[in-house]
Amino acid sequence: MKYKTIIYNKAESIGAITLNRPKAYNAINIAMLKELNEVIFEIEDDVEIKVVLIAGSEKYFAAGADITEFSSIKSPAAAYDFTKHLDVFHRIERLDRPVIAAISGFALGGGCELCMCCDIRIAAENANFGQPEIKIGVIPGAGGTQRLPRFIGMSKAKELLYTGDMIDANEAYRLGLVSKVVSVESLLDEARALALKIARQPGVALRAIKLAVNGGMDVDIKSAIAYEARCFEMLFSTEDQKEGARAFIEKRKPVFIDK
Repeated sequence: MKYKTIIYNKAESIGAITLNRPKAYNAINIAMLKELNEVIFEIEDDVEIKVVLIAGSEKYFAAGADITEFSSIKSPAAAYDFTKHLDVFHRIERLDRPVIAAISGFALGGGCELCMCCDIRIAAENANFGQPEIKIGVIPGAGGTQRLPRFIGMSKAKELLYTGDMIDANEAYRLGLVSKVVSVESLLDEARALALKIARQPGVALRAIKLAVNGGMDVDIKSAIAYEARCFEMLFSTEDQKEGARAFIEKRKPVFIDK
């Protein structure tokens, strides 16, 4: 399927999504949200995809919501209709495959919220992050007030949300919002190398890790550890677990088949 606001390619077990509204600084509009939703459905049904990579352009990961479209919202009811499309962010977060964000340039508003839905965030040196919604009289509507405090702590998150200020890549790394900062030129190579490294792991175990981590974050620690144990136990029904154990004993590299 051909998309208009994103580019989607797959190779070597990696599904690569590139935000593609260059004239609008990759601002997120309803059309893009719909296409993201469609491509996530496509990925969910594709057993060959083990890792997903999301990127933007060199100068803009995503500059936020499309203000031209945003300004047409005239009532809470219309805002509700708009926010229904934002559920795709939650679907990305809950996708049963690892998702890596490769962030170059500005990741503001919805762009920052989108990258926070990903499992791993790698930033180029020119990346800037922020939730500037307060400057137009609203608050983040796609998880910014909820995910940002979980990543960087409540005090700093409130400061950024109250002021609308941006932080650069190095500060984002210091705060734990991103896991790595690399040069602009090497960003996609670094992100793809990590995606390939992850894609070599057994697919069922990868999905179990994401289920255990995401599911455990929503409950108390006792329930989370019990949930982890069930995920651990389930893996002993897989061929990859048996192959991994044999390969370890035989001192060779395992050959996983994702079953």
